[in-house]
Amino acid sequence: MATITAGVHKMREIHGLNVALWTAQVMLIGVFGMTGVMKTFVPISELSQSIAWTGDVPSIMVRFIGICELLAALGLILPSVMKALPGYLTPAAAIGLLLVMMSAMGFHTVREEMGPLPLNLVLGSIAAFLAWGRFTKYPIHPHT
Repeated sequence: MATITAGVHKMREIHGLNVALWTAQVMLIGVFGMTGVMKTFVPISELSQSIAWTGDVPSIMVRFIGICELLAALGLILPSVMKALPGYLTPAAAIGLLLVMMSAMGFHTVREEMGPLPLNLVLGSIAAFLAWGRFTKYPIHPHT
């Protein structure tokens, strides 16, 4: 009887982790999909009114960051939808976002902009959690 109870408890833990991972995944897709589109397509003069630093750096850098964020957001969902190595590509996209957030923290620290750091830390932590969970605990398997 104790074995059955332990097995049910373990199944609930795994299910809860999967829900948490999908929640993190959807949240990152939304945030980085939106910011990636903005940094890629919105005119810099308009973008710099809401994201101040974008007016202080070369526009090619803003566009590059936007494209990286957009591709990573797509990398969090397209492998699952297309059944193309989601167990590897999804966590790799999460690692890419973690690297973007670590770079952003360094960038803002050098510029002595402390305001964005908590958001960078939270988003980077969510990306790290997602990469860890999808690589080790609950990888996405393509259904054939």
